[in-house]
Amino acid sequence: MKNQHLTTNQGAPITDNQNSLTVGRDGPTLLQDHIFLEKLAHFDRERIPERVVHAKGAGAHGFFKVYKDMSKYTMAKFLNNPTKETPVFVRFSVVIGSKGVADTVRDVRGFAVKFYTEDGNYDIVGNNLPIFFIRDAIKFPDLIHALKPDPISNIPGDSAKNNRFWDYISLTPEATHMITWLFSDLGTIKSYRTMKGAGVNTYKWINFEGESKLIKYHWIPMAGEKTIDRFEAEKLAGIDPDIASRDLFDTLAKGKTVDYELRVQMIDEDEDDLDFDPLDATKTWPEKKFPLMPVGMMTLNRNPQNFFAEVEQVAFAPSAIVPGIGFTNDKLLQGRLFSYTDTHMHRLGKNFLQLPINRPIVPINNNMQDGPAQYLPNKGTTNYNPNSLNNGNPHPVPFSGKPEKVKAEGTIKRREIEKTNDYEQAGERYRSLSKTQRDHLVSNIVDALGYAKKDIQYRMLNNFLKADQDFGRRVAKGLGLNH
Repeated sequence: MKNQHLTTNQGAPITDNQNSLTVGRDGPTLLQDHIFLEKLAHFDRERIPERVVHAKGAGAHGFFKVYKDMSKYTMAKFLNNPTKETPVFVRFSVVIGSKGVADTVRDVRGFAVKFYTEDGNYDIVGNNLPIFFIRDAIKFPDLIHALKPDPISNIPGDSAKNNRFWDYISLTPEATHMITWLFSDLGTIKSYRTMKGAGVNTYKWINFEGESKLIKYHWIPMAGEKTIDRFEAEKLAGIDPDIASRDLFDTLAKGKTVDYELRVQMIDEDEDDLDFDPLDATKTWPEKKFPLMPVGMMTLNRNPQNFFAEVEQVAFAPSAIVPGIGFTNDKLLQGRLFSYTDTHMHRLGKNFLQLPINRPIVPINNNMQDGPAQYLPNKGTTNYNPNSLNNGNPHPVPFSGKPEKVKAEGTIKRREIEKTNDYEQAGERYRSLSKTQRDHLVSNIVDALGYAKKDIQYRMLNNFLKADQDFGRRVAKGLGLNH
């Protein structure tokens, strides 16, 4: 390789960056040593703010191919051409812990996919579990505060083993269903290659006729789904806390691929005919009634070249959609549409979409300008519309197809959804598990809930009993509680 010479960030040559400029051999360092100041100042700012959630992650590049033309359901171009390979970048993550957390702790795992399509970026920002703790985004800060370290001691420990977490969950009945997922062995993993993914929220697919269907996304690992129990998870946290990240990186480094099939559930009938609200993020859609339809295959085949530039600075947002995909009135989704982009502007700056990992593969034309780290400025004198000096450019894109018919009316007030039904699916989930899976679920809950105060334990027990009597009785026995 040709010799490369040291320079400052301004391009000036550096003859020595190992010795500070001083007065004499042992004198004080001079403020005029711009090489020293630049090097230290840049080092001081190497770390951007940590993600509030999903702080620790691993990523990979790849591509997605749809199996067949899906234009019957959606006008999204990347879902209408079986011969096309759409580039993707995927980030897996641990949700609650900080960047130093072990990969195997009991937690939800993030599963976010960025599609670089011919109509711009499309992000499916989901988790490994198909539901969530809450159904309304206004509750999200409280949930995360309850899961994060105590604001007095700042001791993280195991986020599920504290009074604050169980206090909040016991007073939030809608979270009961999520507990049956999180405290199963699905809450402890050691490989992202063998972990399912889910979009969690309900979206719409809209076709060229303006017809829409409610949909949910699911990612199925072709290597099969595998989990570990809490004992192996705790052991690995000490022996190899980065095991999932290492496993993904090493697999791709060996030239192997990691594959996931995208499947979609659809609802054809009027949502009012269902005994649950399909827009409720604390609910699953029964697969017997709404089967998973195979849509396409995602293949991960390349590691990032630089972790910080790609995995750390990649920015996903549910609001990043393309024609043919629509939002629903899912109250958790509605809040996420704002909060993700708002967070990225805080962490990465206003122009975070100009970073190579976030930049669309199509040209960007609009009148948004300036802000920190602007390095793809608009050209020309007309930074406004309408204009005549630039022939009206950039022009709106002609709409193809028929618009979706959407109507909304009603009184404006704060209220819960009508079909809360907080316990039924939690009970169904418990009864669907094998004996071993039920044993592990109960044991994991007892182990964690045992750290909480008695009154919190009783509140939580009451929720479990409402979900399933056997479930509640076994938890009560494990905790030594009367019921």
